Amino acid sequence: QVQLVESGGGLVKTGGSLRLSCAASGGTFTSNTLGWFRQTPGMERDFLTVINYVSGTTYYNASAKGRFFVSADEAKNTVYLQMNSLKPEDTAVYSCAQYIRGNYFSTSSYNIWGQGTQVTVSS
Repeated sequence: QVQLVESGGGLVKTGGSLRLSCAASGGTFTSNTLGWFRQTPGMERDFLTVINYVSGTTYYNASAKGRFFVSADEAKNTVYLQMNSLKPEDTAVYSCAQYIRGNYFSTSSYNIWGQGTQVTVSS
């Protein structure tokens, strides 16, 4: 079964940028729609955005709109999350997931998850 592997997290100062990657490992995506979530300790995963990497169609949660941008390279089986103007409250573990059906905001709509990558924004 395909696995999702995130990378690109790290420590960045307030106002900085990071680009996260989510690559398919051991195969290709079996769905053409991938989503990004983030999670802070003790909290539920928070939906950020989703992309259909064949059509390029995207959808953003209001919390991500304007600063976060999702893109994809179908040939590389990779989805990206460009994060700009980062704030300390963006500190979280960011995960990508393969969407299968249902509400984009619900984690149960996704069947494969990456291990996550830590993003820490210092003030």
